[in-house]
Amino acid sequence: MRKALVDALVEHVSQENSVFLTGDLGFMALEPLRDVMGCRFINAGVAEQNMVSVAAGLAKTGFSVWVYSIAPFCYARPFEQIRNDVCFHNLPVHLVGNGGGYGYGVMGSTHHALEDYGVLLTLSGMRAYVPAFRYDLDTIIAKIQALEHPTYLRLGKCELPTGFRGPAYSAWRRLIEGSGVILIVVGAIAGSILEVLHDLDESVRPELWVVTELPLKPEAIPAPFITSLKSARALWVVEEHVAQGSFGHMLASWLLEESFRIPEFRHFHARGYPSRTFGSQSFHRAESGIDAASLLQAIHVREQLLHRS
Repeated sequence: MRKALVDALVEHVSQENSVFLTGDLGFMALEPLRDVMGCRFINAGVAEQNMVSVAAGLAKTGFSVWVYSIAPFCYARPFEQIRNDVCFHNLPVHLVGNGGGYGYGVMGSTHHALEDYGVLLTLSGMRAYVPAFRYDLDTIIAKIQALEHPTYLRLGKCELPTGFRGPAYSAWRRLIEGSGVILIVVGAIAGSILEVLHDLDESVRPELWVVTELPLKPEAIPAPFITSLKSARALWVVEEHVAQGSFGHMLASWLLEESFRIPEFRHFHARGYPSRTFGSQSFHRAESGIDAASLLQAIHVREQLLHRS
């Protein structure tokens, strides 16, 4: 999604009150933004903690500041600076973490971001955005630029199936309808799942939703989802994030608070490294059971059990 990101930044973040900092990353991608922003485009070097503190200082003087790096270097390495310098002062510093989840594949756990939005959403004022498709970024960037509090943007690979154009951007979107389980997916992993589920028979095809803004806000939950939920026999959540701090846990808490009685609730999430082996993003998704093939298998198993009962 980097090209879509840059296009949206050039459109919405090139004003004189904006500054963009990169941690010595983005070569062969960020150049159009650099050319537009000039001296307000800063390569802060491989010094992410300093970069975030500088961003906080700039934001304190009135700038809207964007900070870009590989996801774990954007939120994990400078966590203290994000907590103390940015969030305690509720400053408009907008973190952009590239390669969310297992996005950096064989580069291993140091480059994976499996707990990113869960960790950051513990901080005061923080909001997270997890775009599902490249066309989401134009709306998200414009939305973030107008905010006066900290944000985190988790970038992944757009996996939108060829020829499919999803609905216009919203924090919650229904991608396909079906009479099977209600399936909620967080962010970019939605594309690969959509491609597999789209052609299932309507009787078993899930009602597929994608969520792209966190934390969960009850007032943002759309009425059609709540209507479906009232008669749901099964609700599944899929996200490329560990269980702790996840959207799945947020949703489960809300369901309990609202006294929804869902006969079956399942949470498919990142499980780290079960085999202690590093591989591609697809490999790690499969190990965690959050890839499209694993979900399809789970749907088939569920249907077989229902027919036997």
